[in-house]
Amino acid sequence: MTRPHEEHQYLELVREILEEGEHRPDRTGTGTYSVFAPRPLKFSLNRDGTPILPLLTTKRVFLKAVVAELLWFIEANTSSLALSDAGVKIWDGNGSREFLDSVGLSHREVGDLGPVYGFQWRHFGAEYKDAKTDYTGQGVDQLADVIDKLKNKPYDRRIIMSAWNPKDLKSMALPPCHMFAQFYVSYPRAKRSASGATAAAANGNSNGETNGDKPKGHLHCQLYQRSCDMGLGVPFNIASYALLTHMLAHVCDLVPGSLTHVMGDAHVYLDHVEALEEQLKREPRDFPELEITRETGGSIDGWKAEEFVVKGYNPHKSIPMKMSV
Repeated sequence: MTRPHEEHQYLELVREILEEGEHRPDRTGTGTYSVFAPRPLKFSLNRDGTPILPLLTTKRVFLKAVVAELLWFIEANTSSLALSDAGVKIWDGNGSREFLDSVGLSHREVGDLGPVYGFQWRHFGAEYKDAKTDYTGQGVDQLADVIDKLKNKPYDRRIIMSAWNPKDLKSMALPPCHMFAQFYVSYPRAKRSASGATAAAANGNSNGETNGDKPKGHLHCQLYQRSCDMGLGVPFNIASYALLTHMLAHVCDLVPGSLTHVMGDAHVYLDHVEALEEQLKREPRDFPELEITRETGGSIDGWKAEEFVVKGYNPHKSIPMKMSV
């Protein structure tokens, strides 16, 4: 039996919001249709052992921006100017003089977003001064801690990275939407013998490993996102956390497993309705394969965009949607 294309999960949620969502005001003044806590979306990150990237195909996802922003997070950069200079303008609105003044951050330089994602990932708890300060060695490097646990304590139930820091929220141009990720390493179950005991148990190993023949672990990520812009944001967020999971698997010599996307307020902006109705008419195509060209292992730092090679991405044409700031 052929399994339904995983992209249908996204399309069905969009359809549900359009048909049943509550009409609600929002921070941007645009207005939305919204549902709360829909069924999570789940995407495989490999196809029979081949790494794949769940880039939605019913419209083109701006992959250059996904990669650039993720690497910007990882290097703990908090200035939108670095992305803008690279041709990625997605944070320009929140880093503008007008916007910073409107949220009480008039003392900040243009582009200085405050202690947003990357700062929390790499320097959680450090005192934020400005985007130009060197924070080396300050705060908790959550990303390094995740990698250490994946390598050395793969059964740990605390492999977590949080961008939600209540102390810093008022200092941020925009509080984090995708705010919490938990990682989990799974291992194939040992086969049962005729007596019903596992081979691992028969060999005295309670971890489900057999005499040193430990199978390679599969890395899974569950993301919690409090605020989910279904038109522009969610396709981008799926690609970003899938890519992060691929990077962590590569660094830790694990097999990419799955991404589960858990949502709070899942909404469609009123000015995206027509575009999404057009998207719903389209049939998903195969997700592309992902090749990472750097050697397995090594550091999570210092990656380049050209080290990600996406093969076979054949989406339907782009659908313009306005970003609400």
